[in-house]
Amino acid sequence: MSEATGTDAVSARRARRLLRRFDRFLQRNDIFIQRYGEDEAAVMRREMGEEYSRLIPQVPYLGSRRENPLASQVFGAAADLALYRVVLAHGGTLEDAGELIHHLTRAQWQRLPRALRRVLRAYVFSGLRRRQSQKEAVRSQQRRYPGDWVFEYVPGDGRSFDLGRDYTECAIVKFLHAQGADELCPYLCDTDYILWETIGAGFYRTKTLAWGCDRCDFRYTKHGHTTAPWPPNFVERGCGQPPTTPTEPIQTR
Repeated sequence: MSEATGTDAVSARRARRLLRRFDRFLQRNDIFIQRYGEDEAAVMRREMGEEYSRLIPQVPYLGSRRENPLASQVFGAAADLALYRVVLAHGGTLEDAGELIHHLTRAQWQRLPRALRRVLRAYVFSGLRRRQSQKEAVRSQQRRYPGDWVFEYVPGDGRSFDLGRDYTECAIVKFLHAQGADELCPYLCDTDYILWETIGAGFYRTKTLAWGCDRCDFRYTKHGHTTAPWPPNFVERGCGQPPTTPTEPIQTR
């Protein structure tokens, strides 16, 4: 199957479901009202929904959800891009949008009951999930869809991490590049730390494709500890090398 856009791959029913989910995401807490006031916040949420509805058909087809469990994440990136564009249109900055995305993502994950967090952590490190991940890595290397992820499964070394993935191509990096929004990608990458902080597992990277590195080196530890501060540390910015100068703000285009 050739790569298709959302016009072919996303039904009208699913598009409505994505828009409803996005609206709920935007209302996870009152951060918009605190920052912009009730009236402007309502206008911004409406404009974000309109922008997201325009972006949905531009999301590349990456296979069915059963075939490619990661595919839905590009729709999440499109939603974040819609938020970013509206924030800029209302006089905000890249960092403003990144902060909103960070706090909204945190609010979303914190809704997960603690019992389910434990179940999710156990599943991620289970033998079943490891076997699935290995199969997904092999499938990704077939490069059936140009806009997809490509990665290798990395077995744990028994000391510093339990399992890992090395991504050499990223669907979100590709999508945001096509949309002229490369600068947003590091902020989306940083929200990965929120998930692992929430479920109580260890997670780290020293590189990401978003920073122009040769790969994203995901490493996971079942009994580790993760923090997801705001503002982000952006530890991957040096592509595995220790920082030699103070971190500078990311520049918008």
